[in-house]
Amino acid sequence: MNNMTKMTKREILTAIMDGTVDEAVKNEFCTKEIALLDAKAEKAKARAAAKRAEGDELTEIVASVLTEDFAPIADIAGMIEGEDVTPAKVSYRLNALVKAGRAEKAELTIPASEGGKARKVQGFRALA
Repeated sequence: MNNMTKMTKREILTAIMDGTVDEAVKNEFCTKEIALLDAKAEKAKARAAAKRAEGDELTEIVASVLTEDFAPIADIAGMIEGEDVTPAKVSYRLNALVKAGRAEKAELTIPASEGGKARKVQGFRALA
């Protein structure tokens, strides 16, 4: 088995397990696979960086809609336009803003409606 171009990946791996593969074929195959893994890792890093940049953009949008008054997460999320803007994503960004010292968090009590119980929710506001 000394011509790697005519062998499938499965055949090469089987030959490596059996110990019947040429050393040169094994080295060439492993070098190629390592290069593919490196390329895949680079692409993943680039995608992760793009996602972080997109997230930072949403964080800035969330920060821009905060006011001096506490507002529940649902209300803040409602102020932001976009298909993929969800209360969960907004909540994550709000908590990141609190950790960064750019926003303040407090528990708000929402009055009961039609005989129900009052609800407690997290509210956020911008720090001046």
